[in-house]
Amino acid sequence: MADRNDPYRNCRYLLEIDAVAVAGFSECTIPDSTQDPIEYREGNEVPTVRKIPGLIKYGNITLKQGITDSMDLFNWRKLVEDGKMADARSNVAVVVLDEEGNPKARWEFAEAWPTKYDAPDLNATGNDIAVETLEIAHESMIRVS
Repeated sequence: MADRNDPYRNCRYLLEIDAVAVAGFSECTIPDSTQDPIEYREGNEVPTVRKIPGLIKYGNITLKQGITDSMDLFNWRKLVEDGKMADARSNVAVVVLDEEGNPKARWEFAEAWPTKYDAPDLNATGNDIAVETLEIAHESMIRVS
């Protein structure tokens, strides 16, 4: 009988910033990679256009986590606000874990930096967890495994 190759669940993952594992997040949106076609035609060609690949664009990574005493994500964003881009740029990886917690699927993002920090919304009559959001821009995305 053939070996089963079940897909991984979307609930076990971690984030690495410069190869250091960071605490878990309640949500992580892995961005898309798109490339718009450029339409081109010369005057002596048949009346159809050629489609040439344009620039590659990457969406941003979005992370959400319950707020704790840790200031790491806020301080990372603060480096950008203070104009210290050389210090803020990092290599980031999102790693999907299997049922036993072993790393399986891995996406790596180069030259990543936090473009947006959103503090939690608070409500005195609510019962929800206070969640902070971080949006991360990057310049390349590679699925390594």
